[in-house]
Amino acid sequence: MSTGRVAIDGELNIYRAADLKTLLQGELARSNVLEVDLAGVTEVDSAGLQVLMLAKQTARAENRELRLVGHSPAVLEVFELLDLGAWFGDALVIGPRAA
Repeated sequence: MSTGRVAIDGELNIYRAADLKTLLQGELARSNVLEVDLAGVTEVDSAGLQVLMLAKQTARAENRELRLVGHSPAVLEVFELLDLGAWFGDALVIGPRAA
């Protein structure tokens, strides 16, 4: 079983959504398990959230696993506001602060 890892830094927003979607879909195609490190994310908008949700749905549909890890305070704020922790199914643990 192959495991991949991607770290997303900076903004997870509409301006980066298309590139991040392509990145995550490519990494999912190469991995049975993909960990997405969100510790460096400084901002999340609805487009960025949709990219993460699409990646999670794609993984489920293809019997792969997508794990979100190292949630930054910005990610935690959005997940808590929208009550998405259970939907994603990952432990909501704050990652190390980005330098």
